[in-house]
Amino acid sequence: MDPHSRCPCGTGLTYGDCCGRYHAGEPAPTAETLMRSRFTAFATGNTDYLLRTWDPLTRPETLDLSESPVRFYRLDILDVSAGGLLDDAGEVEFEAFYKGQVAGSQRERSRFVRGSDRRWCYSAGDVS
Repeated sequence: MDPHSRCPCGTGLTYGDCCGRYHAGEPAPTAETLMRSRFTAFATGNTDYLLRTWDPLTRPETLDLSESPVRFYRLDILDVSAGGLLDDAGEVEFEAFYKGQVAGSQRERSRFVRGSDRRWCYSAGDVS
């Protein structure tokens, strides 16, 4: 993705100043930041990043988004509980909008934990 393009996660920043740096390897400082960067990875098809930032205890062995009939284009953060700089766990509730063969949205409350390397990772989520 062009580093000067607006980041899909909705912060208003450019991809290079926002999620691009996390995709390049910089650790996300909070659970919400990781959630936003994972949304952008879904929007851009970056499965390597999604797998790298997924808790090894719940991560699938593989992930293939190449045949996905939808494209994510908007993220709304609805609630954040913990997941800050000094926390070891947190939750982020969001709604992700998509279009393609069908249009709609997915609402989820995701749980995040810090791994042994102190990096945030996605653990699991409850879709509503």
